[in-house]
Amino acid sequence: MPAEPPDPKTQNPFGALRRFARQAASRPEERCDLCGDPIGPEHRHLLNLASREVLCSCRACMLLFDHPAAGAGARRLIPTRVLSLPDFALTNAQWESLEIPVNMAFFFYSTPVERVVAVYPSPMGPTESLLPLTAWSDLAQHNPILEEMEPDVEALLVRRERENREYYLVPMDTCYRLVGLIRLHWRGFSGGSDVRKEIERFFVDLKERATPMGGVHA
Repeated sequence: MPAEPPDPKTQNPFGALRRFARQAASRPEERCDLCGDPIGPEHRHLLNLASREVLCSCRACMLLFDHPAAGAGARRLIPTRVLSLPDFALTNAQWESLEIPVNMAFFFYSTPVERVVAVYPSPMGPTESLLPLTAWSDLAQHNPILEEMEPDVEALLVRRERENREYYLVPMDTCYRLVGLIRLHWRGFSGGSDVRKEIERFFVDLKERATPMGGVHA
């Protein structure tokens, strides 16, 4: 399915991607994007729903947005749970029906467009397309965990390489960090060895952080 042209109201958060990519290599002093107070390297993030920009937050600002109605719903606190889904049910035919041209992507329900969006990394940043609704409905029917994803701020992250299959439910800032790493380290036509090492390191860390959760097969 051809990628949708970017909507100026929901354009990809390249500023956030660059920030997360730089954090992978260094830890400069950071400040809260809302109040400007200094914050440490371990802090929470907010998501601006209109622009999908990820905002760094101090504890005080985080507490202000720790419920969906805060700020008239314009910003949401990004959760921290990471679940590995070892029994996630996704056949090769179902994957092909999602029409993703690469072996790695993340999927989330977007409140502004009122449907599920697929995003996959590229050297130029995130590439976005709207999923066929029937394909996602079929997937959700066989994997009830998808009904528990928080809209906008949680995503299903899929990695399928040869016989290796990995499925995670992750916070949205984790997805943007992955896209930023790929954009930062990609070299040449195929990406090069550095980007492959960074991707592998990312998923090793993700697996260590994740809590395993059983899935439901058809």
